[in-house]
Amino acid sequence: MVGSSLQRQKLLFVFIGLAPILLVYGFTRIWPILRTFSLSLYDSDLVKPEAKFIGFQNYTDLLSDDSFKTAFINTTLFAIGTVVASLFLGLGLALILTQFIRRSGVYQLIYFLPFVMPIVPVSIVWRWIYDPTYGLLNFVLSWFGIAKQAFLLYPETGLWAIVAMNVWKVVGYNMVILIVGIRNIPFLYSEAAAIDGAGRWSILRYITVPLLKPVILFVLVITTIGAYNVFTSVYVMTQSTTASGNAIKILVGEIVDNGFRYSKMGYASSQAVILFVVVMLLTLIQFRFVRSDT
Repeated sequence: MVGSSLQRQKLLFVFIGLAPILLVYGFTRIWPILRTFSLSLYDSDLVKPEAKFIGFQNYTDLLSDDSFKTAFINTTLFAIGTVVASLFLGLGLALILTQFIRRSGVYQLIYFLPFVMPIVPVSIVWRWIYDPTYGLLNFVLSWFGIAKQAFLLYPETGLWAIVAMNVWKVVGYNMVILIVGIRNIPFLYSEAAAIDGAGRWSILRYITVPLLKPVILFVLVITTIGAYNVFTSVYVMTQSTTASGNAIKILVGEIVDNGFRYSKMGYASSQAVILFVVVMLLTLIQFRFVRSDT
């Protein structure tokens, strides 16, 4: 009885201590999500959030919205390019720095620095790099006789130009996380495989990568969430730059425009819900397939 009473007192103390944090988290995180789901069922604006209940009308309107479809496709392509490139480049760099370079701390710092740089000045610098008249990239291409390219002028090329910038920014973070995972793999496994005659490729394929799956899963999930929520870099690099003055359409940009520029808060909320559901489904799929063999 005494032990049970002491246990209840400990639990009560924990709950009382966590209560303020949970309240703040619920108010700043959980409540906005629930509110977004609620507003998506209304024909609402900034003045009258719940003026008229329309059910799932906003969602059915999305099916015929070409602008939303374009934004969804662009965001998905951006996410695929960013996730795939940053994962493989990060893994490659992590393997090189852990297996071929001693005292690689300086190199890790160099690759990690772009990740901690503020996105706005980074986007401005890359916008200058892509500039068709004075840009550094076109200057280098001119050495090989390649004509100047307006990389950010059209959405078809601008999207992949921003993918390249985003990969440059996040690859260092992925590399550091993967380095931590590689160094936590016991050396005993690869040593035993080497004694049995396994080469570097076999050790990588059958030992390193399988044991690294939890870390790869973390990198995949974090990078996917960040890629689907891209906004600042696209806005800074393409505003008043693309053809006809139209920036590259992305999901978060569509949400901001509909919610705050056109005051269609209910419609913007339905787009935010779709974004939430897509990211959630992709996360569950990644958990299912990456962890299936572990």
